Amino acid sequence: MDLIVVILVEMLYAVASLILISAGLAVVFGMMKVINLAHGEFMMLGGYATITAVNLGVNIFLAMLIIAPIVVGLIGLITERLVIRHLYGRLVDTMLATWGLSLFFIGLATMIFGNTTTGISTPIPGFTIGNYQINGYNFFIIVVAGLLLIGMLTILKSTRAGLIARGAMQRSDMAAALGYSPDRIYMATFFCGSALSGLAGAVLAPLVGLVPTSGGAYIAKSFITVIAGGPSLIAGLFTSAGFFGIVNQVFTFAISPVIGEVALLVAAVVLLRLLPQGITAKFFKGKL
Repeated sequence: MDLIVVILVEMLYAVASLILISAGLAVVFGMMKVINLAHGEFMMLGGYATITAVNLGVNIFLAMLIIAPIVVGLIGLITERLVIRHLYGRLVDTMLATWGLSLFFIGLATMIFGNTTTGISTPIPGFTIGNYQINGYNFFIIVVAGLLLIGMLTILKSTRAGLIARGAMQRSDMAAALGYSPDRIYMATFFCGSALSGLAGAVLAPLVGLVPTSGGAYIAKSFITVIAGGPSLIAGLFTSAGFFGIVNQVFTFAISPVIGEVALLVAAVVLLRLLPQGITAKFFKGKL
């Protein structure tokens, strides 16, 4: 029984981690159709913002949940104004530009923070269930991911700002005709996507040793999760993260963590072969 509880907790943690690392990309790619290859670097910047704030005496939860998202969101805002807004509708150019941005952010972080591993301790201690040890911080990540999904769904479905953003992404000409500026809506959407990436990097920072190239560890999983989810933003993110998280943990517990990562990638290939348009193109049609 204890082992079953541990496995369930680890599955929920794996699903929550995928939701966190993919949410920012889901907003930018799912709504704006911008392939942001610097997504991992925005997460890395969120981690460094958290560590810097904590080292300056700021409360760790304030640093993770408030400061890091705002800092990275502002960086994303500047990036959108200077680079991204000139490339909307030009897929290949956007990919090349964001790849160049990722290299720029890696170099900038290396100059400022050095190339050595840094990090902070988890603020929540672990505890035992029977003969097994569980990291208490995993529950915090599960709660944050759950609240993030609920918050995104509420904003996009029930608020005026969310409805305007969704409408502008589908028909920017109609939004402009109704008096809304698509340019400002794109700017605000990219700010929100960047802030979510910063939040993910900040929340995961206590679990990993951070180096300027840490973003590369997240980019593949986040793209797989978003693309496999399909056209529905929230439903796609939840279903694909749930599927991949469960597959990863089943093979991790059955064989090894390395095989769990391999199984996740194999599952992604099989899923996209069977459902090339993503899960929500076949199921959950019409869902947000």
